[in-house]
Amino acid sequence: MGAARSAAEREAAEESSLFGHPEAAPDTTVAYGPDPDQVVDFYAPRGPGAAPGTPLVVVVHGGAWRAAHDRLHISPFAAFLAGRGFAVASVEYRRGNGGQVAGRWPDTFDDIAAAFDALPELAAEAVPEADPGRTVLTGHSAGGHLALWAAARHVLPAGSPWRLPEAPAVRGVVALAPIADFATSAELNVCGGAFAQLLGEEYEERLAHADPTALLPTGMATTLVQGTVDTEVPPAVAEAYADAATAAGETPGFTLVDGVGHFPLIDPASAACALVAEEIAQLAW
Repeated sequence: MGAARSAAEREAAEESSLFGHPEAAPDTTVAYGPDPDQVVDFYAPRGPGAAPGTPLVVVVHGGAWRAAHDRLHISPFAAFLAGRGFAVASVEYRRGNGGQVAGRWPDTFDDIAAAFDALPELAAEAVPEADPGRTVLTGHSAGGHLALWAAARHVLPAGSPWRLPEAPAVRGVVALAPIADFATSAELNVCGGAFAQLLGEEYEERLAHADPTALLPTGMATTLVQGTVDTEVPPAVAEAYADAATAAGETPGFTLVDGVGHFPLIDPASAACALVAEEIAQLAW
């Protein structure tokens, strides 16, 4: 009983720390479509290493694809990365229609595809110091899923409206506690079954178009970062993706952060967040 109480207290403290940060305003916000959620926040690089040719980090927020959680909660993380000398693009996208409904099919995927397709031109204008050849994708939780998906569009099933003719020009993906394997997520009822709501009634047919594990191998450099005591998206989910990637002939990086739950990975007050920045730098440079 005491251990359970201690775990709950730790989780509450981690969540409180992350959401206690004030919003970090971007340098500029640019639309990639007409909907209010079709925007990208750009943060210019600051601090040591801020110079022409700096890497561009594309951030995708989590929140179980639900409307209640937008990019504001990840803005301190975006600003933290900018302070490390990265140019940062934080992508917003359409999520649930309210309440506990998660995601929209196909809108959520339409938006991620459209945002990533528009990013080279948008970034050239908003953060001209960024080197598009040093682009790294990162995302947390449901955003980790979308980052992995965005990097795998070239292996989507034939006929998919989001399929790319070749791999995107990025250095790779750093996925943070990602909802990366839907079968394991179903077994563990991750985020109250949000992934099933994301796909809708045609769940089985859409898995091949949306489940990152179904899109292996990608040929993309991929690193997973996961807290060992994460109860929101347990380590078993990332482990299942890593095992599937290895079986497909890939060599994903997998960093387990001992004693850390779900939120410290994107909390600038946490040492885990500095570790994440180092993982991004490893791919960027």
